[in-house]
Amino acid sequence: MKLNNEHAAIVTGGASGLGEASARMLASCGLKVALFDLNEERGKAVAQEIGGTFCKVDVSNVDSVGAGFEAARAAHGVERVLVNCAGIGVAMKTVSRDRETGAVRTHDLPLFAKTIGINLIGTFNCIAHAAQGMVDLEPITDDGERGVIINTASVAAEDGQIGQAAYSASKGGVKGMTLPIARDLARDGVRVCSILPGLFKTPLFEGLPEDAVKALSASVPFPSRLGRPEEYAALVQHICENEMLNAESIRLDGAIRMAPK
Repeated sequence: MKLNNEHAAIVTGGASGLGEASARMLASCGLKVALFDLNEERGKAVAQEIGGTFCKVDVSNVDSVGAGFEAARAAHGVERVLVNCAGIGVAMKTVSRDRETGAVRTHDLPLFAKTIGINLIGTFNCIAHAAQGMVDLEPITDDGERGVIINTASVAAEDGQIGQAAYSASKGGVKGMTLPIARDLARDGVRVCSILPGLFKTPLFEGLPEDAVKALSASVPFPSRLGRPEEYAALVQHICENEMLNAESIRLDGAIRMAPK
């Protein structure tokens, strides 16, 4: 797919981090971009800077996603590109012992369900809405391509660390559904890929001490630093433009393999 001003895109989690970088890249290529996020202030600011549209959307809520797609399409037309970056990260062991009382507690089940609801079900919710619109579009290549869907999993889908049961389950689900969804949509010319980022410089790292960031950076074999959101966006661009990339889950991690902790 050639990225140009004839097309529209939707980016979930577009107010910051990997989503913001992706939205900026798509806009720089000429696309009309709608940002889905819960951070209204930041989302509106980014949308204004790139000439796009902001929609306040909770990806885990069916009605909220439906309203977001309706608003985005009213502004820009049906999207040719969907980039799913909305998600949360949590850390809690399956069981843990209270240091003072010695009592054993289990992982907070509502928190586990919330993580799955946003990271996995929320991603699928947006995929389904986008695919419903894309399959009725006219093909834009000789091979019949109609659209591209790119999801954000994580290296935690394969290298889950201590305390990442919920997060790894959610991201493993994103990776696991990539192939069957790509097969579901193949006849209609809609491609589906997922990116598994490693340690990237996103708002998640902003509150960490400098020594902790240096230690994390040093754990990446090469290059020994945190990934830049723009590097994630560059892979998004390549997936969009390379028609043979389909049903693939791609690690973007500087060769890191996460240790247990």
